[in-house]
Amino acid sequence: MQVIFKSNRNVVYSNKYHVVWCPKYRRKVLVDDVEIRLKEIIKDVCNDLQADLIEID
Repeated sequence: MQVIFKSNRNVVYSNKYHVVWCPKYRRKVLVDDVEIRLKEIIKDVCNDLQADLIEID
């Protein structure tokens, strides 16, 4: 895993989030077009917030 540090004038930090989808009854919900569109939305939000997206799978 890649370690990325960000800094301001007096602070150095590294925030990481791990998101897991757990649908009811373990059905596959993120398939085909839904998966593609969700990945696009996540990438757009990361770009808007100037956040680094390390991995999406």
